[in-house]
Amino acid sequence: MEKVMNILKPKPNPQQQLRDWQRKLRQECRNIERQIRDIQREEKGVQKAIREAAKRNDMVSAKTLAMEIVRSRRTVNRLHENKAQLNSISMHLGESVAIARTVGHLSKSAEVMKLVNNLMKAPEVAVTMQEFSKEMTKAGVIEEIVNDAVDTALDSEDIEEEIEEEVDKVLTAIAGETAAQLPEAVRKERVKQPAQTAEADDEEAIAEGADDEEELEEIRARLAKVRS
Repeated sequence: MEKVMNILKPKPNPQQQLRDWQRKLRQECRNIERQIRDIQREEKGVQKAIREAAKRNDMVSAKTLAMEIVRSRRTVNRLHENKAQLNSISMHLGESVAIARTVGHLSKSAEVMKLVNNLMKAPEVAVTMQEFSKEMTKAGVIEEIVNDAVDTALDSEDIEEEIEEEVDKVLTAIAGETAAQLPEAVRKERVKQPAQTAEADDEEAIAEGADDEEELEEIRARLAKVRS
C-alpha cells in the first residue's frame, strides 16, 4: 500500500526540493552552532580544573585535562569546517535550481557530490548526509556515493606529535600562568620540602586521589558527550 501511495504522490518540483534541502541544511548548521557553544562552555570548566590541579602540583591530571581541551578544540575546528561545507552545498544547490528553470530538471553537480562525500566521513553529520545522499541521488543531483574508509595509520605518529605540542601549549597558557601566581615562598618551600613531609603529602594525595580521579572522569565524560 505504501508503495502505491508513493507512486501516486506527486513528485516535488526542483524549487520545492531546494527549499526542503536548504531548510534541512540550515537546521543542521544550527545544530552545529549549538554543539560548538556546548563544547566551549564545558572548556571553561576544564580550564578551571587545570588551574586547580596545577595549584595542587598534580600535573598528571592537568595534562590529562589539557589533552581533553586539545581534542575539543580540534572538534570545534572540524565543526566549523562542516558548517562551511553545508553552506557551500546550499549555494551550489541554488545554482542547480537556476539551471533547472531552463532545462526543466535538476542536473548533476560534481561539486555537490564532492562536498556530500566529504561530509559523509565526518562523524558529527554522517547520518544526516547519508540521508541527503539518498535524496539527491534519487533527484539526479549526484551519483550514488561509495563511502571509502580513509586509512590514517601512516600519519598517526605525526598526529600524536602535533597533539603533544598542542597539549604543552595549553598547559603553558593555563597551568603555567597559575604556577607563576603562586607566592615565591610557597614555590621555594615545595622545592626544599623534606623527605618525611613529602611522604606525608604523598599519603594525603593518595587519599584524595580517588575523589580527584572521579572528578577527572566526570569532566572527561561531559566533554566526550558534547563532542559526540
